[in-house]
Amino acid sequence: MNLALLGFATVATFIALIMTKRLSAVVALIAVPILFGLFAQAGDGLGEMVVDGILQVAPIALLLSFAILFFGIMMDAGLFDPLVRRILHVVGNDPLRISIGTAALSAFVSVDGDGTTTALIVITALLPVYRSVGMNPLILGTLLGLANAVMNWVPWGGPSARAAAALNVDLVDDLFLPLLPAMAAGLAATFALAWRFGISERRRLGWTAAQMKAGALVETASPPERRPHLFWPNLLLTVGLMVGMFTGLAPLPVLMMGAFAIAVTMNYPGLQAQRERIEAHAGNVVMVVVLIFAAGSLTGILNGTGMLDAMARSLVAAVPDAMGPYLAPVTAALSLPLTFVMSNDAYYFGIVPVLAETASSFGIAPEVIARASMMGQPVHQLSPLLAPVYLACGLLGLEVADVQRFALKYAALLSLVLFAGTLASGAIPLPA
Repeated sequence: MNLALLGFATVATFIALIMTKRLSAVVALIAVPILFGLFAQAGDGLGEMVVDGILQVAPIALLLSFAILFFGIMMDAGLFDPLVRRILHVVGNDPLRISIGTAALSAFVSVDGDGTTTALIVITALLPVYRSVGMNPLILGTLLGLANAVMNWVPWGGPSARAAAALNVDLVDDLFLPLLPAMAAGLAATFALAWRFGISERRRLGWTAAQMKAGALVETASPPERRPHLFWPNLLLTVGLMVGMFTGLAPLPVLMMGAFAIAVTMNYPGLQAQRERIEAHAGNVVMVVVLIFAAGSLTGILNGTGMLDAMARSLVAAVPDAMGPYLAPVTAALSLPLTFVMSNDAYYFGIVPVLAETASSFGIAPEVIARASMMGQPVHQLSPLLAPVYLACGLLGLEVADVQRFALKYAALLSLVLFAGTLASGAIPLPA
């Protein structure tokens, strides 16, 4: 049977099952690729493919498990209490201000170019605010993902670095600087959406200006696990961790493991207290790690059977010769579905070079294809193969399918805004 068709059927079946809630994400990630792998006559090789896929995501699972524990300890100890109080002082209980504040904080924290860190910090800081006011946490997840997608275009972000490396173009001059106008348009669109969400939540919650009382939602009683006297040591530890991550001092999992060991010992030196704090966050750890390993199973089978490569090449081959001069906008359009069903590594190192090579015969420069390939990043933020999606949903207490149904239309719209920005600025020419 045609491997490309099997691949598309695998992805379509998986997405349909989780979007309709016929199967949980974990079960669908495991069962669907195994079933279609058998159809692909993988047979005895399936086990090795699954193990290979899991080994590839094991460092991510290790990083996220200790990241959840570390930031959970920081939240328990009260490190983010001053930030939450400051946010509440500024936004009060106004859903409009909270929504706009969400976009602003997400964009600011996303400067580090890492979606995992952004999700941990923003959700930890803002989820208590949303719960206090009664706002829909889907708004928090959506604005977080959209702002992060735009800011991920920074030179040290994953998409930019991969695109530049794959096509051997200058990361700053050829890629990042021409995209600045589109980034500005994307951020403006994100804040406009935040304003719309805020107005809608005001109406839904029956909020009026007379109810605005800055700081009125801050809890006066401090939970017993708080460690306010350790605020500065905890802050220094967290900043040190961020610096270590940015500078590449050590592998990220090692840094996170070490930071967690210091944090839990410093804040909760008793063994019983440490056990209680770990158990308090064990549910999130287990769910995220299980999902990541299951996603590794899916990617392992798609890669091992050759379905992923066949899917990519069939899409490229489907582009007619008459569309050759328009391969830049075609690449931008293809980036939405491709980045949703592929990892960034598979997309940028497997698909984009093929597109660039084809485009070169029509006089389209590789840097243009590199820019176009990044238009689908807002949709990529909702990919079931992306680890931070499961982390964010776990922290928010939401199902991945619910977040995808709510946010996917806004992500696609933001991709169109970004593409329009590149067309208007000339970063991507319409015809060659």
